This record gives sequence, structure tokens and C-alpha cells, in this order.
Amino acid sequence: MEPRGVDADGHFEREGSLGLVQEAFAPVVAAARGLIADAYGPRLHSAYLYGSVPRGTARPGRSDLDLLLALHHEPAEEDRETAEVLARTLDGEFGQIDGAGVLLYGRDRLLSEQERYDLGWFLACLCTPLVGPDLAAQLPRYRPDDRLARETNGGLADLLPRWRARLDAAATPGDVTRISRGFARHLVRTGLMLVMPRWGGWTSDLTESAEVFARYYPERAAQMRAAAAVALAPVSDPAVPRAFVEDLGPWLAQEYTARLGTKTPR
Repeated sequence: MEPRGVDADGHFEREGSLGLVQEAFAPVVAAARGLIADAYGPRLHSAYLYGSVPRGTARPGRSDLDLLLALHHEPAEEDRETAEVLARTLDGEFGQIDGAGVLLYGRDRLLSEQERYDLGWFLACLCTPLVGPDLAAQLPRYRPDDRLARETNGGLADLLPRWRARLDAAATPGDVTRISRGFARHLVRTGLMLVMPRWGGWTSDLTESAEVFARYYPERAAQMRAAAAVALAPVSDPAVPRAFVEDLGPWLAQEYTARLGTKTPR
């Protein structure tokens, strides 16, 4: 599988655009633009879409709407409460989406040196401008190298104890379903990041991510393919996410640290 997601010089090509938004989701995006501007006013620097909607791969009634908002200041409690209301409003008004999520950050943090190869990369390469000036113009061009992989996904080992606690606390099949989806998505993304510097490309497609990973770790290919399937069609069987946190997750964290190191403490 030839590398993709990068240009001829090996830099990331920004994925997603407003031109790729499917017709079914156009009213949702238009409403989000207006609601964001009304809700935050002069506090807002810029807003972005990310995920399946700007990639043009969203599934009506099954995909969620993902937003990142950059404020002129660090978010306060009032800003977070506003984001929750915004997400509930969009989810309640549009049956095309199954939930909405809002990431909220201060402009200075997104542009900071400490986030240059984490949130900065995420905004510049995986987010689509929706409102306001694009902060990507103030960030570098990125390559799929070891530093990026380490700083973006090099913290899986620290996450696993929290994942186990969440799974232990799951009270309903619905809880397990949401947990299985979240764990699976994170593991597949981490698997791709582990091999990304060797592959030299990028994809947000979870099935393709598992296939790229399988080229380098055939002995774990079946597990990663199964995780990609769960990420797309989550299950309520607790044995599935339990296997993630007790087998695939620990192995992946150990291999990631051995090959790429761990994320730099901040």
C-alpha cells in the first residue's frame, strides 16, 4: 500500500474541506456556524470541523459532528457550559447526526511550543476552518516522522489504568458500547501512528489504518482489524473492551515506547 495523505515533498496534506461535506450534513454545518458565532461572539478566535463530516464520509443518523473552537483566552467554566449547550442543541435539532462534540482551547495554547506536535498538528492537518482566521497559517508544515508520532500518541501506557477503571464502572450495555467504540478508535489510531514513520503516509480511515498496521505487525493484524470493526460498529459485550485493556493495549503501549519513546512531560 503506497503512502498517501502527504504531498510530493512528504508533508501532510490537510484532510477534509467544506466542499466535501455531503448534502445531508450541509444544514448541520450551516447551523453550527451560526450558533457558534452567536454563542461566543468576540470571545471566539476561530472554529473548525474535524472527523467524518468534513472528510465526506459521514453516515446519516450514525456519525457525530466534531468541532474545535479556539478562543482568544483560556476557556473558563462559562465557556465550557456554553459548549455543552451548543452540542446538545445541535444533536437535538438534527437527526442526521448521532451526537455532537466540542473541543475548546485557548488560541495561545494551540500555537504554543508545547503543543506544536500535538494539538497544533491536529488543527493544521486534521481540522477544516469553519469560522474566523485559520491558525494553521501560523503553524509549521508537518511530516509523518518519529517526533510527531511520539508527541501525539505516546501516552497510551498512562491511559490504560483509567480505561480499566472506566470499564469496571460501566453499569449498562450502553456504557460498554460507548467504551468499546472509544477504546477501539484510540487503539487503531495508535497502531497507525506506531507505523506511520515507516509507512510515510497518513489516513483517517480506520479500516485502512488497520491494514497499514498489519503490514508491519502481521502477528497482531487480526486483533487490529477486529478493533477497527468495533470502532465502526461498537458492541455491548464487556469481554471485547476487556481484551483491549488487558492484551492489545498493553502490548501496543510497550511497543510504542520501545520504538518511539514516550510523550515529553509538560
